[in-house]
Amino acid sequence: MKNKTIFYLAIMATVLAFIVITVGAYTRLSHAGLGCPDWPGCYGRLIVPASDIHVETANKAYPDRPLEIDKAWIEMAHRYIAGTLGILILLICMIAWLKRHDMTTRIISSGLLLLVTFQALLGMWTVTLLLKPFIVTLHLIGGMSILSLLYWLSLHQKNNGYIKLSPRFENYLPFTVLAFIVLCLQISLGGWTSTNYAALACSDFPTCHGEYLPKMDLGEAFVLWRGLGINYEGGVLDGPARTAIHVTHRIGAIVTFIIILMLGIKALLQNNRQVRITAVLMLMALLLQVSLGIANVVMNLPLFIAVAHNGVAALLLLTLITMLHLSILNRSK
Repeated sequence: MKNKTIFYLAIMATVLAFIVITVGAYTRLSHAGLGCPDWPGCYGRLIVPASDIHVETANKAYPDRPLEIDKAWIEMAHRYIAGTLGILILLICMIAWLKRHDMTTRIISSGLLLLVTFQALLGMWTVTLLLKPFIVTLHLIGGMSILSLLYWLSLHQKNNGYIKLSPRFENYLPFTVLAFIVLCLQISLGGWTSTNYAALACSDFPTCHGEYLPKMDLGEAFVLWRGLGINYEGGVLDGPARTAIHVTHRIGAIVTFIIILMLGIKALLQNNRQVRITAVLMLMALLLQVSLGIANVVMNLPLFIAVAHNGVAALLLLTLITMLHLSILNRSK
């Protein structure tokens, strides 16, 4: 295997990026997103204030948001892990250029460095703009994008040559791209649902408020920017707007399920072992994700299941990226 250093670093960074996404989801869902009202420190310090004097100073500096130590540590843990990921990506980029790796590796690593820098800015704006849904959703998308690019870099480094696939698999590239795009849109919609506190807008399943077409306000549901100075903690939308977001996410889940299910079944018919294994993992993640989504509703959004719903979405995304890589690899040879 060539470029072992980059490969192992990319694998480590991929795992770390997944942890960052999961911890970020825990931070958001445990209402700790404003556990530290400033950035990059916490109440003016690089660690959470602990002594009585420091706590008193912090509360005086931010009288409208007194220190909650548990939430502050959750928020800072997320920042520490994300910062470590940024350093690791910087290291990958430096090695890629200094060791003159192939152009694809250099382009991906440079893109990752730019993306993780922008992601840090989004993290800052998440706090300073008081959990604005558009920014928080972009922050989620950025995290998923970093995870995807790191995993793609790992697959690129692992590739030792031509992988012989069934000729029929070549025709699946457009359908795989479609499934990938649909899943990305659904993940973005899930982020919008979470950041607008619409996950419990419908407390029953499969109906919503006892109806299949409840009262909804689509016009208000998808206003991306509502100005500055608004505190979005807890959400600002009324019931019909949150219901519209929730129902749209359910419809998106149905469409996503059907498309990925079709891709998985077709991939299972291939003669290649890699494709079949990927298909099995993809279908398992798909079924688990749907089950977690339903459980979130009927069990009133328990924290563990809600966080797992985010994590499995990331795993499902990785299986689709694997399928996409296999189909592109086969066409390029």
